[in-house]
Amino acid sequence: MTFEFFSATDTGRARSNNEDSVALDTGAQLAVLADGMGGYNAGEVASGMLTAFIKAELGRWLQEAGAQASDVEVRRAMDICVDNANRAIFNAANSNPQYAGMGTTLVLAVFREGRLLVGHVGDSRAYRFRGGKLVQITRDHSLLQEQIDAGLITPEQAAFSANKNLVTRAVGVEDTVLLETHQHELQPGDVYLMCSDGLSDMLDDAAIAQVLQMYDSIEAAGAALIDAANDAGGKDNIAVILVRVQGGTTPATRSWWPFRR
Repeated sequence: MTFEFFSATDTGRARSNNEDSVALDTGAQLAVLADGMGGYNAGEVASGMLTAFIKAELGRWLQEAGAQASDVEVRRAMDICVDNANRAIFNAANSNPQYAGMGTTLVLAVFREGRLLVGHVGDSRAYRFRGGKLVQITRDHSLLQEQIDAGLITPEQAAFSANKNLVTRAVGVEDTVLLETHQHELQPGDVYLMCSDGLSDMLDDAAIAQVLQMYDSIEAAGAALIDAANDAGGKDNIAVILVRVQGGTTPATRSWWPFRR
């Protein structure tokens, strides 16, 4: 199994600075995305610290551990790395008044043979696009999601809520953070989307799936997603990572691949 990676960020149409950050380590088959928050440029600092830290530390561990590392060991390494990054951001926020209260969301993915390990904090998301169907594989750590889970509002009402950007979990805000991790089976032809809420707030799942269905290359699909989010208002920074799973198929099974050929 091999993997094709794409990443990009965009300031959007309403913001003057970009607090989203992405990082890829294709050798370690690692993808990281963060959406920062905080006054001045503090959100930009937090998200940049987080993606750089995880790419450097977890990326190095994955390269050294190799395929012989168990999934339990990889998940443990993910937890330790995020915990260390959280402490670094928390300490920076508490030692510099300009960065007080800064934090960031996180979604990270480690691609292995036949499986994907995902970790996330906050409301940045991961999706799977398979056979023309888009499925969200992370669950937002947000007040809005808690209200939906409690039956207080419907998903349709949530789309118009004023509480969209209130997260219940973030990296760097407290001295500890809980990374939610889970595992998914990979199939050749799968495309995985990681994004900040600058994309998911502007485009619903049907619109995202429609864009992904239209393009052969993940580079073109990624650029089109950003353009579509901006066309819908571009109210926030936009971050996109796309990863396509390749290998292990034969021409007889290609009819269900998500991209037109």
